[in-house]
Amino acid sequence: MHMKLADSGILSPSEEASNYHESHEDDPLIPIDPCTAEKRLLRKLDRRILPITCVLYLFAYLDRSNLGNARLQGLPEDVLGGDPTGVLFDWLVAIFFIPYILCQVPCTILSKYYNPRVWIGCSAILWGLCSTSMSVAIDFKSLLIARLCLGIFEAAFGPSVVLYYSFYYTKAEYGTRIASWFGFAAVAGAFGGLLAYGIQHVKISIANWRLLFIIEGVPTVLLGMLCLFILPGRPESTNFLTNAERKLAMERMNRGTSGDMGAVVNQKHVIAAFLDWRIYIAGVIYFGLNCALGSLSAFLPTIIETMGHSPAISQLMTVPPYAVAALTLLIASYTSDRIQSRGLMVVFGCTLGGIGYMILLGVAQIHIHIRYLATFCIAAGTYASLGLILAWFTHNLGSETKRAAGIPLFGAIGQVGSILGSHSYPLTEGPAYSRGFGVSGALMFLAAFSALILTMSYRWENARRNAAYGEPDRDAPVDTSELADKAPGFRYLP
Repeated sequence: MHMKLADSGILSPSEEASNYHESHEDDPLIPIDPCTAEKRLLRKLDRRILPITCVLYLFAYLDRSNLGNARLQGLPEDVLGGDPTGVLFDWLVAIFFIPYILCQVPCTILSKYYNPRVWIGCSAILWGLCSTSMSVAIDFKSLLIARLCLGIFEAAFGPSVVLYYSFYYTKAEYGTRIASWFGFAAVAGAFGGLLAYGIQHVKISIANWRLLFIIEGVPTVLLGMLCLFILPGRPESTNFLTNAERKLAMERMNRGTSGDMGAVVNQKHVIAAFLDWRIYIAGVIYFGLNCALGSLSAFLPTIIETMGHSPAISQLMTVPPYAVAALTLLIASYTSDRIQSRGLMVVFGCTLGGIGYMILLGVAQIHIHIRYLATFCIAAGTYASLGLILAWFTHNLGSETKRAAGIPLFGAIGQVGSILGSHSYPLTEGPAYSRGFGVSGALMFLAAFSALILTMSYRWENARRNAAYGEPDRDAPVDTSELADKAPGFRYLP
């Protein structure tokens, strides 16, 4: 299903030329050389896009994970009748992931028909309202409905931002920007516990857990409203850029590919995404990584608590592993952008995380400092690999539509790992958690092996196409409108 060029907001060559000449006198990009113009455009985009999308992801992560903090602040006693078995609370945790998994693919494909700033902004407003509404919950049913809706609207946000970044950033820039965005999950991990601890000591007339939902939900709504006004839309139609800047942005967008841009969905590319075996291998990798990510919050406070510190100090000691994880993610992503290779770095990150789990599994409880050091390996390897795989597949699917279908597809498979990770560390198995550490470690090594298979397949396919069709200019436009990444001129990022 294709739409006409005019309907998608893309300017024809004659219209672009007309706008280009009309803006010649006013446009500051015209007198400067192309390299300087591109650097100026990149800085302009970074200043506008990165801050608000990164902070939104921080609140998205806080809003989905704040139930654990609310549990310690009296939520079960107030609205769950005490929940002596914990079954009702487990349902509240799990219900988020059901729509989050099911809605990622249709929501991301649907987002192509709408202005990105409107889609992202409205998603944030709606999930912020869901989170805030939990502060007035009176029973299990009302909390369940709020968590269900929260999963739907956050599913509309995450993968669409990954797709949105590809509208403006090239292969050489994308990894670092995705790392900056995804790194705020690590910031949330470090910040969430401290925020909850501070709220727990506030003396007000309402329950502390209700205040927690308000403080973490209202800013999301306000940020979503801000998105509607300041976030750039698609590069071919946004008023945020001048005519010459739009032309340059479009040229950058078409480097190495040129497919179904604009408000159009190519149904063949959706089907191709569901038939692409590499996307399912990516799902296996993402599954293992999300299991590790989901388990971090389960065992990290427990390990630190056994060192004999107070709750406040224990919360503070969760910060260093997350800080190292964020730094490792940025370094790994920047390096992968520079060398234009991501697969081997994913292999290394997953292996590092797996080694961390094996240390926890094999080292005795008395060696608590070694076990604490292992959490740094797990956090660093997990976060670095998660950021890299998002960046890896974005530019390996060939067209916007295949990205819109493929990225949330392997993301949905991977989110099942979050459910496994969050339930692999029951209190009855602590503090050893042998089963949880063993399963998580095995999945990390499986992810490393799968990443090795993927990078080898990409390298082999690139070599085959070079032998058959010759080695193309890396930045030359390639018509991927029919075959997506299967086009003879397309080359994968290994």
